[in-house]
This record gives sequence, C-alpha cells and structure tokens, in this order.
Amino acid sequence: MRIGFIGLGIMGRPMALNLLRGGHQLAVWTRRPESMQPLLDAGASGAANPAALAAEAELVISMVADAPDVEQVMLGENGVASSGRSGLVAIDMSTIRPSAARAIAARLLAGGIDFLDAPVSGGEVGAVAGTLSIMVGGSVAAFDTAQSAFACMGRNIVHVGDSGAGQVAKAANQIVTGVGVLTVAEALNFAARSGVDPARVREALLGGFAYSRILENHGQRMLERNFKPGFKSWMHQKDMNIVMQSAHELGLCLPVAAATAQMFNAMVGSGLGEEDSIAILKLLERLSGGEG
Repeated sequence: MRIGFIGLGIMGRPMALNLLRGGHQLAVWTRRPESMQPLLDAGASGAANPAALAAEAELVISMVADAPDVEQVMLGENGVASSGRSGLVAIDMSTIRPSAARAIAARLLAGGIDFLDAPVSGGEVGAVAGTLSIMVGGSVAAFDTAQSAFACMGRNIVHVGDSGAGQVAKAANQIVTGVGVLTVAEALNFAARSGVDPARVREALLGGFAYSRILENHGQRMLERNFKPGFKSWMHQKDMNIVMQSAHELGLCLPVAAATAQMFNAMVGSGLGEEDSIAILKLLERLSGGEG
C-alpha cells in the first residue's frame, strides 16, 4: 500500500519505520526536514508538503502534537484536503479532543476524504516494538482499508465506534493511566515517608488487588528513579486538559481526573515538564518536605 506519514517525532518516527518494515511504500513529511533523514535512509521518499504527499497515497497518517496541528496538516494551506485526492483515507493518530476529531472528519468528508481518529497507547517502547494499542473511530470501510497499516504499528487494534470514538477511548485511557501514575507515586512516597522500604511495599502490593501494570512497570522505574522520558509530563498535562475540556463540553463531574490534571499542571509549572510523567513522584516528595 502507498502510505504517506506526517510527523516524525518520538512516536511518529518508529511508527513510520515499522510501516516500511511491513513492506509498505512510504512517503514522509515533517516541519523539520532534518527529521526525515532517518526515514529517507531507510527507504522512504520525501514530500514537499502534505498535499504533495497525499496526491500519491492511498492512506495518509498524521502523528502530531495537538488539534491545531492536525487541522493545519489536514485542512490548511497545502494540506491533505487540498490534494484533490477523492477516495483517500486520512488517519490521525495524535491525541486531540473528540469534538475536534469529529469536526475535522466532517470537513474532510465534504471533500471526499474519509477520516479515522486512531490515537495510541504504549509510549515510545510500544511504538518501537510495534505493539501499540490503537483505538479507532470512523467508518467500518475506512477501518478495513487501514487494517494492514495498523497491524504494522500495533497489537491491540479496536474499532471503537463512529468519528471521535477513538479519541473518547484515549481520553478514558489517560484518565486511568494519569490517575494510576499519581496513586502509585503517592503510595511509594507514603511508604518511604513512613520509614518503610517502598520496594518491599511494592512487592507486597503486586500480589493483591492493588496489582496493575503501572505498579509493576512504572513503580519499578520510580524505585530506580529512572525518569528518562518515554511520555513527557507536558504531554500528559495536555491529555488531561483534553479530558477536562471534554468534561466541560458534556457537563460531567470528573473529580479524580480534575485533581490529577492539577498535579500535571504543577509538574510543568515546577520545571518537570520535560521529564517522564512518573516524575510526579518528585513533585510529591517536594510537597512532602523532601528533596524531589
């Protein structure tokens, strides 16, 4: 399949490489030309802009920062929509508001382009390994067209529902993971401040109902104080803001998510935005009178 890929950051680059390894013909574009070089070296071709990329593709994928970026590459000047490529399937794998995904889908469909919102979970590790969880919203026909591409990038691929449904699933995912990271950090900080070895406490918790993959994986990294970013704190702040904006649109009460969003705001405000989201442990340590 001829695929165009837009956005070659910490997630996009390994995802695009996996498409090449899967045997697809790949063209790439990104705002920073130097970011394309590893893909060009691996056999991809470069495009001058998203419109040029889309003109030769059957499928176009974007992996960018936020809704304004998706709107720009899909609908802006020299965007995918201006390619005149009726029948194209466009996929955005970024994390944006569900309402924004639905609006972009409607505008693309008016020009004959089908659209899937397909955000992912699994971080850089999952992007490199091709084991991402992919949550998809949009038509069944477009989903079927994209299946071979999704299979190169992910393992758990679910068609959740109509346009925006993938983003709703991702927002729910970020509630669970954001709250989970915060609660594990709270538990380990509580143990340490109580004079008990947090490693032994974690070991005990892993055998009961408190078990979670966050406690197992992120908890271990917290104990090792390995805060190298796989998913930066400012990214989780952005995603929790999406959750709260969506809750505001729906008139929903999400008290635990709201508290977690405030903690990620505090992380960014205290200079921890470029560290992994598990560095929320550092913030709790500072608030508890420790060094952090």
